[in-house]
Amino acid sequence: MLRWFPLLLLAIVFYNLIAAVHMFAAAGTDHLLQLGVTVQMFSHAPWTFSIGDLVVVVGLCLLFVEVVKATRTTAIEVLNHALSMLVFVIALVEFIVLPAFATSPFFFLVMMTLFDVVAGFTISIVAAKRDLGVPGGIIGTN
Repeated sequence: MLRWFPLLLLAIVFYNLIAAVHMFAAAGTDHLLQLGVTVQMFSHAPWTFSIGDLVVVVGLCLLFVEVVKATRTTAIEVLNHALSMLVFVIALVEFIVLPAFATSPFFFLVMMTLFDVVAGFTISIVAAKRDLGVPGGIIGTN
């Protein structure tokens, strides 16, 4: 049912909620993204896992699902690719224009949405070519 829905939108919405807290609270987005847990490793080195790290990890997991979804070649996946392009454009505009979005975790989310768009279209073209039995002709897809 949710094959048409661009899952990376969930990570973008999560970050937008963090940015909304930034607008209504005194703390900056960077401060909120740095909140987290510090774990003492076996090597006695401290490792801090922050909310910003969580956003990136969730985005990577959703990106994996999106790449797997791109292997199908139905009209629903074409709709998914179009909506993924829209998510990328919106995220890019937020990153460039809004100060609360000028952070490294959000930059990584924007790059994941770009990767989703490019990989989605590329994988769909290769899969469609395979499904149609088209011989060579597209450079790099043989």
